[in-house]
Amino acid sequence: MFLQGKILIVDDDPSIRNTLKEVLSRESYQVTTAGSGEEALKIMRETNFDLALLDLKMVGMDGLSLMKEIRKRSPTTGIIMLTGYATLESAIGALRQGAHDYLLKPCEPETLKNSIREGLKKQWRDMRRRELIDRLEQGVRELSVVSFTESEEQEMLLEEPEESENDNRFLRVGDLLIDLRKHIVTMRGEPVSLTPTEFSVLASLAESAGTVLRCEELVSRAQGYNCPEQEARTIIKTHISHLRQKLEQDPSRPCHILNVRGVGYMLALPFEQNS
Repeated sequence: MFLQGKILIVDDDPSIRNTLKEVLSRESYQVTTAGSGEEALKIMRETNFDLALLDLKMVGMDGLSLMKEIRKRSPTTGIIMLTGYATLESAIGALRQGAHDYLLKPCEPETLKNSIREGLKKQWRDMRRRELIDRLEQGVRELSVVSFTESEEQEMLLEEPEESENDNRFLRVGDLLIDLRKHIVTMRGEPVSLTPTEFSVLASLAESAGTVLRCEELVSRAQGYNCPEQEARTIIKTHISHLRQKLEQDPSRPCHILNVRGVGYMLALPFEQNS
């Protein structure tokens, strides 16, 4: 059923609209495009869509405003935001308001297709959950017991609220923002390019911000194995040096990633960074 998904693409850049339409049409999706938020709302008066891809920064009605209008008119339509790094904060805000995902422009075709597939699967699960709830409410009204199958009960129990997923997806410490799912890091809104191990070390520090972590614990968290503290100190020291080069304004005088001599490393909390 996912291959029959109806998708609306809204972007004021014709080249992006056409490229996205071409990629998704090849996947057998029914694709409609609009060059503005206002045009998109006109189209939605006549047609319902499973998913909408919205450019965050558009002339006239922006993506966030359009998302709010779509939520009013078609609450079941999934939303994916298209954004650049400069508007990443707003895209994350959209996630917390119920958007399914955000994609960074330019977007790799496989990343786009994967996000679309996951978005449509989520729409199906939501629809299935609503059907189960409707059956339950009908049963209550009729003062009868609704008999769910074991698989249906498990499906309902395993579903978690989207807000919980998004709340756990991001780590913020001062100007540092980490997307744990997409392995994206920004500092003061600017992207930071990290190796997988550097990302894991930084995420471990951020999860325990304000607390000193021993080097052996950092190795265990970031790389998944145990080693003696002396060996761990040598391993972690290199990654910390690279992280400071990428995150600190003056790596020789770090104010974010601090060394507690003889103990380990700590990611300073915002109020400690200026102390």
